[in-house]
Amino acid sequence: MSLKITGAGKGIPAKRVFNDELAGFLDTDDAWISSRTGIKSRYLCVDETLTDLSAAAASQALQNAGLSPGDIDLILCSTVGGDYRTPSLACCVAERVGARCPCFDVNAACTGFVYALEIASLFLRGGRAGNILIIAAEMMSALTDWTDRNTCVLFGDGAAACVVTAGNALRYLHLSSDAGADAAVLNIPGGGGNSPFAAGKRDSAFLRMQGQEVFKFAVGIVETEMLRMLDALKLSPEQIDWLLLHQANKRIIDCAVAKLKQPKEKFPCNIDRYGNLSSVSIPLLLFEMLEDGRLKPGDTVFMSAFGAGLTAGSCLMVWE
Repeated sequence: MSLKITGAGKGIPAKRVFNDELAGFLDTDDAWISSRTGIKSRYLCVDETLTDLSAAAASQALQNAGLSPGDIDLILCSTVGGDYRTPSLACCVAERVGARCPCFDVNAACTGFVYALEIASLFLRGGRAGNILIIAAEMMSALTDWTDRNTCVLFGDGAAACVVTAGNALRYLHLSSDAGADAAVLNIPGGGGNSPFAAGKRDSAFLRMQGQEVFKFAVGIVETEMLRMLDALKLSPEQIDWLLLHQANKRIIDCAVAKLKQPKEKFPCNIDRYGNLSSVSIPLLLFEMLEDGRLKPGDTVFMSAFGAGLTAGSCLMVWE
């Protein structure tokens, strides 16, 4: 394709909330949550805004890439919702870090980071940008119903960023969406109009999810995307060093390990510490693997995500 990642960063809230702390207002405990999801804790915003987290991730990614804000030609933010309906989160980050370039948000739910990589590759291939800052940022705590133990225990807040430029690391990328999917499977209502002429009432904008339907879609799409990539590149599963999956539920990852018949060590996880961070999951995993030295030049990295829409996306990089 046409890009490589040259720097990464993260922005995580200060407050870490463990499962047993949720028992103060929910009929739940650590055993119930961890056995069903693999989640032990999550980080939640108290005083931070999503712009705060995003700017922290962006600044660290720029520093690690050896660039200044003035070197960036485009900022893409993957998010289901920033601090404002408008301006975009990307514009808020640009103002905060001092960048002067085109900026816009991408909403493909949990698949947003992979969608942003595709957009970045097109800008780079067309010569419209040289350095692109991609930020995935989600404040899921503001979008979940904290009286519903089936959903609120799953999610956390955070941001992760990376700088991409021209290179040969990206060897494959595929995006899809199930146009026939029922929006009721996974959605966050926008609400009805509030003009005196609107027919409907404004609904509460809390996430709604049919867990079993999402689980079935996720398990199937990961295997489908992996087999599609292997066939397109004429590779065997053994030639893939790392499989970075969206951290939605540990049981989904365990099913993928079983279906793909690969060692579980190839599937890095951080859902136990962060919960489901939507589109932040994969770039945060990338940052942590770079930080601790697991990810090395020449490693083949498969990334696969799935989310509301129902969207899906996967890519393969040979790390440079």
